[in-house]
Amino acid sequence: MSMHRILACVALVGLACGGEPPADETARDLSLMPAESVASLSDTAAQGAAAPSGTPTTQPATPTTMPPPPRPAGPTSVTRVAGEGTVVMLAANDTLTSRHNKRGETVTATLSADVKDARGRTVIPAGALFVGTITDIAPAESPGGEGRMVITYTTVEFGGQTYAVAARTDSLATYMKGRGVTGGDAAKVGAATAVGAAAGAIIGKDAKGAVIGGVVGAAAGVGIAAATRDVDILLNAGSPIRLVLTAPFSVTVRA
Repeated sequence: MSMHRILACVALVGLACGGEPPADETARDLSLMPAESVASLSDTAAQGAAAPSGTPTTQPATPTTMPPPPRPAGPTSVTRVAGEGTVVMLAANDTLTSRHNKRGETVTATLSADVKDARGRTVIPAGALFVGTITDIAPAESPGGEGRMVITYTTVEFGGQTYAVAARTDSLATYMKGRGVTGGDAAKVGAATAVGAAAGAIIGKDAKGAVIGGVVGAAAGVGIAAATRDVDILLNAGSPIRLVLTAPFSVTVRA
């Protein structure tokens, strides 16, 4: 029962007994009633502040599935290898001859066909530029002989890069060609003619003998010139050159 009801009952009892309610009790009753009302209002406000309307009382559910982990990236480059013994076909870029070219000169040739690895993938593309050096060159020492021409290729250029290459020259499409009668040959013929004429004059003791001797000497001079005439070795531009790799050649390309 609330306090004001209790006090009301006490007052009624007092009146029934013929007395007046004590002044101090009435005053205490008046002072207590507002206190109870304020407490009740405060409790209501506190409850409203503790649980405001519209506020969710539960947390969102956590996802039960996780995203798959990222897949590892594949290789970004691959190495291709042309093995030792691979044949490389070139075409000469310039005409070379023992008459004009010398040992130590730089020469170039162009790759005629792709060089591929064992799986058929291109290692060196056609059109690549091979750079080498004349390591030996000489005309034939006598008619019917063979001159010498040796070229060693050490680098190849393609794709804006230069790579070292180890290869031997297996064959060159060279041929021999005589230089013809040169000033030196004419001097040899003239000297032989003079000697023959002098010898014919002495032996024949007349002009006729000198003429005969001169003819014989000239013939001998031609023989001397022919025997000592240089015969050059030549390699024409565009002629095939065959190389063989003496070590594996590898290149790394983007996958």
